[in-house]
Amino acid sequence: VTLGAAFFEHPKYISALASETARHFARLVAAPERVVMSFHGLPQRYVDRGDPYHAQCAATASLLREAMGWTEDFAPLAFQSKFGPGRWLQPSTEETLADLARRGVKRVAVLTPGFVSDCIETLEEIAIRAAETFIQNGGTTLTAVPCLNDSDAMIDLLEALVSLSAAVGSRQ
Repeated sequence: VTLGAAFFEHPKYISALASETARHFARLVAAPERVVMSFHGLPQRYVDRGDPYHAQCAATASLLREAMGWTEDFAPLAFQSKFGPGRWLQPSTEETLADLARRGVKRVAVLTPGFVSDCIETLEEIAIRAAETFIQNGGTTLTAVPCLNDSDAMIDLLEALVSLSAAVGSRQ
């Protein structure tokens, strides 16, 4: 266990994401041509005022690309769940998927590394609405990679984090 590693870059978190993604891909009939890493969006003004969220998402995406042997072109970063007025982090997941489909990509996977468990935003917004957008623009198959949920990798991660917390707490 790495002391001091924040959750977004914790080696066990990246390892859990990589192993569960690989496990999901192994069950697919055909490999995706691209993998979109979609994180929950945030108003751009927050980042402009110093919020580290965008940099943390980019770091997670970079570490996961490295672990999986992916390029940035193969696995772009995008943001979902925009609501309300104002500019939000870009590019949007929906626009990214539409663009990929228009450029001839037929099979895409969407991974949501910012979510540890499936919820309305992964099950409805990605698996249903984003899939519709992708198909309406010329794609054929969108697979929503399940979140870590209650996988063995997630339980191992939680055990490591709890053990680390207990170890740090006992030193104080």
